[in-house]
Amino acid sequence: MSNKRYPEEFKIEAVRQITDRGYSVADVSRRLGVTTHSLYAWIRKYGPEAPHFQQKADADAEIKRLQKELKRVTEERDILKKAAVDSTCQRNTFFNYLFWCIKFKCFPRAVI
Repeated sequence: MSNKRYPEEFKIEAVRQITDRGYSVADVSRRLGVTTHSLYAWIRKYGPEAPHFQQKADADAEIKRLQKELKRVTEERDILKKAAVDSTCQRNTFFNYLFWCIKFKCFPRAVI
């Protein structure tokens, strides 16, 4: 019995062949030259139900939720930006408002 050490990437790829690609444990064991016992241990450690993979899945779900919310908020901002542009294609700033109030005599000149 040998005490070979395998890199973590090798173990993760072996588990992916079993979980994602559907190969049997015996087949992967034979092709890679590792024991089935080692593969089952790797599946427990690196498989889809492993705790750190569950945390990654939760983080991915949170990222997707935040991206969706960002898209919604960005669209709302763009709508409000378009609404803030008046018919002369200028933004409704305080000076534009003041100009229109003077033009249409909204308040007496003495106030200005």
